Amino acid sequence: MTQERDHIRMPLRIGHRGASGHAPENTLAALELAIKYGVDMVEFDIRRSGDGALVLLHDDSVDRTTNGEGKIEELSRSVLRELDVGGDERVPLLEEALVCLSGRAGAMIELKVKGIAADVCAKVEATDFHGTVIYASFFHEELLTVRRLMGDALTLALIEDAPIHSTAFAIEAQATHAGLALNVVTPALVQALQAKDIKVFVYTIDEPEEIARMKGLGVDGIISNFPDRI
Repeated sequence: MTQERDHIRMPLRIGHRGASGHAPENTLAALELAIKYGVDMVEFDIRRSGDGALVLLHDDSVDRTTNGEGKIEELSRSVLRELDVGGDERVPLLEEALVCLSGRAGAMIELKVKGIAADVCAKVEATDFHGTVIYASFFHEELLTVRRLMGDALTLALIEDAPIHSTAFAIEAQATHAGLALNVVTPALVQALQAKDIKVFVYTIDEPEEIARMKGLGVDGIISNFPDRI
C-alpha cells in the first residue's frame, strides 16, 4: 500500500462523499463520478452496522439519505443493503469503496464513530489498496490508534470550531493533516499549521469564489461536493 501522495499538483482536489453535488452521497456512483472528474482523492464516511459491517454512511441514522428508518448501529448489514440511497444505489461496504478507488484515486476515510480505527486499518491492509490513504476524524483517540497501528499512516484532525490553540490541537492528535471548516480558516492559521509541517485541507467548499480564495491562501487540499469546480 502506498502512503505517499500520488500527485504533486496543489491543492489536491478532493470529492466530498464522492461527487455528492451530482450523485447520492457516499455511493459507488458518487465515487465513480468523482474519479471521472479527475479528483486526487475521494472523502467518504464510515460507520459500523449492528452486526459489525463497515459501511459508507454519514449520519447516525438512515432516515435522511435512504428510503428506510432507524439507527445504523441497530441495523444489520443485510437490512442496510436493501435500502435505496437514491437512483437505485445501495449502501456500500468499505471494501467495495476501496476496490472502486484503488489505483484510480486516493481515499480519505472519515471515522465517524469511536472504536472502529483498528478494523478500518485492517480492512485497508487486507484490500491491498493502491494509492494514498488519509484517515480523518474528529476523535483524537481514533487518529492515535491509527498512528499506533500504522506508524507511517497519514491522519487528518478535523476542526470545525477553532480552538484557542488550533496548531497544538492537531499536534496532540499526531496528525499529519488538519481539516479546517471554511468558517475557521484564516491566513494566520493556515501558515501556522504549515509551519509545523501539517498539511491543510479545507471543507466543504462549493462556491467558485471561495475555491479561488482558498487557492490564494495556499491550502494543500480543497474538499468539495462539486470537485469539477476545483
